[in-house]
Amino acid sequence: MEEAIVLYPTPAIGHLISMVELAKLILTHHPSLTIHILISPQPYNAGSTAPYIAAISATTPSITFHNLSNVHLPSNSSPHHETLTFELLRLNNPNLHQSLLSISKTYNIHALIMDSFCSHALSVAVNLNIPGYYFYTSGASILAYILYLLTMHRTTTKSFKDLNTLLDIPGLPPISTSDTPKPLLDRNEKIYENILDCSVSMIKSAGIIVNTFESLEPRVIKAISDGLCVPEGPTPPIYCLGPLIAPGSNKRSGGEEAVPECLRWLDLQPSGSVVFLCFGSLGVFSMEQLKEIAIGLERSGLRFLWVVRNPPTQEHSSAVIAHPEPDLDLLLPLGFLDRTKERGLVLKSWAPQVAVLNHNSVGGFVTHCGWNSVLEAVCAGVPMVAWPLYAEQKLNRVILVEEIRIALPMNESENGFVSATEVEKRLRELMDSEEGNSIRVRTSCVQNDAKAAVKEGGSSRVALAKLVESWKPC
Repeated sequence: MEEAIVLYPTPAIGHLISMVELAKLILTHHPSLTIHILISPQPYNAGSTAPYIAAISATTPSITFHNLSNVHLPSNSSPHHETLTFELLRLNNPNLHQSLLSISKTYNIHALIMDSFCSHALSVAVNLNIPGYYFYTSGASILAYILYLLTMHRTTTKSFKDLNTLLDIPGLPPISTSDTPKPLLDRNEKIYENILDCSVSMIKSAGIIVNTFESLEPRVIKAISDGLCVPEGPTPPIYCLGPLIAPGSNKRSGGEEAVPECLRWLDLQPSGSVVFLCFGSLGVFSMEQLKEIAIGLERSGLRFLWVVRNPPTQEHSSAVIAHPEPDLDLLLPLGFLDRTKERGLVLKSWAPQVAVLNHNSVGGFVTHCGWNSVLEAVCAGVPMVAWPLYAEQKLNRVILVEEIRIALPMNESENGFVSATEVEKRLRELMDSEEGNSIRVRTSCVQNDAKAAVKEGGSSRVALAKLVESWKPC
């Protein structure tokens, strides 16, 4: 009977891409395996995955995709996309069970690897006597927070939003409760309960795969491995396999040809002179904030490449649905595009981020602190200005600024608004100051560490070998 590993990602395209990259990595080490990836229906429109799946199927025959049956969410389901995702994957357990049984008729399944939204799936793996692993696509610092969440939950009856204190989490600098990941702020919300369940499930798993590398987050990786984040029981093995990022593409995720204008424009700019501003597929700003960014950019006098998306509407507070192309003349200050056309370029909605970050002209990156974007910047050796917007990104900012020291913080007011003065100040500081230069040097060192981690004998390759060994006999 052939040997197989089954991967079970959250249905959104970003999670799927991360799982496919993990599958490719496993196959480079163990090409005799067959990888099966289970595709759940999407609880909201997070972008079509069909063209991407077709492309992978055509180029990597050792990866097989299985579409699971549709699940009907209750009509009173939460409007929050994280909660919707947890609920859909919980309801999907019978389909998951059936799919694993079907695959096991012709393959010997050595592991089920789930991402962190799939906490309810571990019970299915246990029932079928299949070792269940988690693939945590963010960093080890956020993983430490999640693993320690159960301990913090038991020490107070208050929500994090009602506390004004510093949290002492093993391996991390002091974390203000105001930097708590947004889904965890209110312990009475369903999403908090879901993530608490995820923490419990991860602790019970056969192992946790993390998209990081040892020299990027050494202190917190040691704290997790030493069991400090799970004081009341054993900690599963941790496998740091990163940096695991998708190769650059000049196509949008839906398959449309990208306009190469931005890369041609970058070719004309001096080395290391351009600030790149891009905030992920869910990163959107109000019209007022967009204009403030524009004013700050104009005042800075710096060269810039800026990706602008339409502001959120009343019906949709984040970009989880397709929006029309933004009207830049309407969104940006009058005359801004003309006044800055000699040193700036504004793109509508999307840019080939990996290609841009690796361009010689790019010298700084203003980012929402999504972990994939962070790793892409690390691998390109580009220092950052950290401007978190949602999810765990405020915590990522603390780690990038205080622990890893490869970013400057963008500081917002209490209501989350960032002034043009702050934008101008931080960009100038990154591109032309002693502190900015220090961060640039540090980022270059981390870039070299990232390359070393994935070479033969590097820490991430050693961790991969240990992971595969844990599946024996194989």
